[in-house]
Amino acid sequence: MRSTVNRVLLALAGLVLVVVGGAVLAAGLGASVPGWWPWDGKGDVLLSTAARQRWRDEGWWWPTVIAILAVLVVLALWWFLAQFRRGRLAEVLVDSGDGEGARLRGRALEDAVSDESGELDGVARARTMLTGRRTAPRARVRLLTEPHAAPRDTLNAVADGALRHARESAGLSELPAEVRLKAVKHRAARVS
Repeated sequence: MRSTVNRVLLALAGLVLVVVGGAVLAAGLGASVPGWWPWDGKGDVLLSTAARQRWRDEGWWWPTVIAILAVLVVLALWWFLAQFRRGRLAEVLVDSGDGEGARLRGRALEDAVSDESGELDGVARARTMLTGRRTAPRARVRLLTEPHAAPRDTLNAVADGALRHARESAGLSELPAEVRLKAVKHRAARVS
């Protein structure tokens, strides 16, 4: 959801910048522009001489403007590149003991942890996501628990069961995990 919102906002910001920039370029090249457009000819400028020289005596003005614009460009580029970053870990490097190593698909390890966690008493549904680096993965486990589940017992069962098995089977020295528990909400039923 969040990445979809980010992409939509980034696309809208890019579209606005392209349209405004294209209109300014078209006006500067002498193309016809709508009557309401503030710059309509080759002689028009975005900043008049008076507007540019208004702050000329202030030594801090132009360096501040340039610094703010540079920060905005860097933030926009960071935001743009963040859209291509993967949220999930595609693979985990497994030390097979023979010096060669192996690659384990991240989804396979996620499914194994989710399946084992989902079989616990009091767990209605389990979802797992691996993040981090291939050599040092981190797990995010979300559990939807039934009303009768004891949170401490469920958390200990996941840590001692599914997460320990995943760590040992992948040959990892550690597998840091964040486990979130959420109680399932049942709709009230009318009793007659």
